[in-house]
Amino acid sequence: MPSSTIPRPVQTLIDELSRLPGIGPKTASRLTYFLLRQPLEQSKSLAEALVEMKERTRFCSICFNMTENDPCPVCSDEAREASVLCVLEEPLDVIAIEKTRVFKGRYHVLHGAISPVDDVGPDDLRIKELLNRLRDNKVREVIIATNPSYEGEATAMYLQKQIAPLGLKVTRLARGLPVGGDLEYADETTLARALEGRSEMS
Repeated sequence: MPSSTIPRPVQTLIDELSRLPGIGPKTASRLTYFLLRQPLEQSKSLAEALVEMKERTRFCSICFNMTENDPCPVCSDEAREASVLCVLEEPLDVIAIEKTRVFKGRYHVLHGAISPVDDVGPDDLRIKELLNRLRDNKVREVIIATNPSYEGEATAMYLQKQIAPLGLKVTRLARGLPVGGDLEYADETTLARALEGRSEMS
């Protein structure tokens, strides 16, 4: 129950920040009071950045990575290998893979992983769009680069079963990655080795 000593605009911001992933009520309160102490211009800049992000950023209609222009720079780049497709959970994972400078193929972002506990099933992800992409006969290898977590593994196994009838090579990142970790937190060398040492799924 909000305290009556907290001004309503302050409580509203605390409530909104608390809805963000990884930010609880205490962190939301600290952020709010930090902004309260800063010059008005800083809060305006933050608000403008949020609005600009929502107005100018979208998801690529091909790979579903975040982009300012559709299609995104990777999908538009004719120099990228169209025959190799790396499947990832989140847009942040694309950034992590790109930092390795090893992968020269293209991407497909699922926007999550299968998680019955969180009521996330295959239909909640961009799996149907992935399978449609694979039917155009351009892709020869699909690298499943979901996180090495329970949800990531469940998603990888589901994808492998869906892709198998298409006769494509399906590989999984090598086990240089810590179990339960997220790709976005892995260092570039570990990710590069995981890409180079990927193995075929059966």
